[in-house]
Amino acid sequence: MAAQPERVLLVGVHIKGSKTRWKPKDSIAELQELASGAGAEVVGIMSQQLTKPTQTYVGKGKLESLLEIVKEKKIDTIICDDELKPTQQLNLEKALPGTKVIDRTALILDIFASRAQTHEGRLQVDLAQHEYLLPRLAGQWTHLERLGGGIGTRGPGESQIETDRRLARNRIGKLKKDIEKIRKHRQRYRQRRKRSDLPIVSLVGYTNAGKSALLNTLASSGVIAENKLFSTLDPVTRKIRLNNGKEILLTDTVGFIQKLPTSLVAAFRATLEEAEEADLLVHVSDISHPNRYEHCYAVNEVLENLGLTGKPKIGALNKIDLLPKYYEAYEDPSLINLMDQFGQTVFCSAETGFGIGELINTIEKRVSQ
Repeated sequence: MAAQPERVLLVGVHIKGSKTRWKPKDSIAELQELASGAGAEVVGIMSQQLTKPTQTYVGKGKLESLLEIVKEKKIDTIICDDELKPTQQLNLEKALPGTKVIDRTALILDIFASRAQTHEGRLQVDLAQHEYLLPRLAGQWTHLERLGGGIGTRGPGESQIETDRRLARNRIGKLKKDIEKIRKHRQRYRQRRKRSDLPIVSLVGYTNAGKSALLNTLASSGVIAENKLFSTLDPVTRKIRLNNGKEILLTDTVGFIQKLPTSLVAAFRATLEEAEEADLLVHVSDISHPNRYEHCYAVNEVLENLGLTGKPKIGALNKIDLLPKYYEAYEDPSLINLMDQFGQTVFCSAETGFGIGELINTIEKRVSQ
């Protein structure tokens, strides 16, 4: 008999005056997609607007409502739409005894862990998880500290948390060494590719924008391309021949997402270096998504953090076949505004092949420049 999915309640908090392009309802809708992708059953959503952060993530009144909903709907897990501070998570767990509390970062890490296929991918996810958990270990032992010392509290609690911290730090150190070996191996591999004098083109973009599907179409390869967030994590490189007979190396990279955990960016540094070495970036965007603008800005923020904003770039506005009047896309004012972000864009569909010839021609021209 198959196990029942976890019953999940999603909680989102918007701080007034915070700098974000995302509407709270859109951000939590994406969280719902992530939770469903992780196999959870979302049975409720709660949101709140606050003037400043609280020690329990939500306000006092909402916390009381949260406790009632948890009991009424028999909630197993609460997922918060931000990365919680360790104290916030601990305080929420105290206020909601018997209910698991995780945040957006933990959910993304869990999805990455379930979908990492290669040894490198698993190492990178393992590192990100350990770095995320290390500052949260203390919360597991504070029940001993609250007793105020005395018989039964000297030694065991403190020694246990120190043991856990030491084991976690040792594991982090080993993972970093292993990933550094992979990174150096990738560097040597890239140097050999450079000597072959083949231009390198990297596909970058928001998760589920269709990068893998586009790679499959351009290179006739069999990369997994599913309609879900983070379906592929490991970079894949294929050689393709352009119309002028010249060859290039085309690389598919891990997809980005808003509120991308910094620990994940750091852990996947070796993977993201593929984009650093590229001669040209192809920013793939799902043109049919209602949050296409927000997606583009989120990708550009990550590229900026990686120091890649100066790279030559073109836009591949993918999934145009999903627009009701795709043949009028070139005259749509909202799409023209989106095109202005890229400088040079091509409307295309990896699914139908629409615009693929124009995309190849555009890549060819930019690479030869």
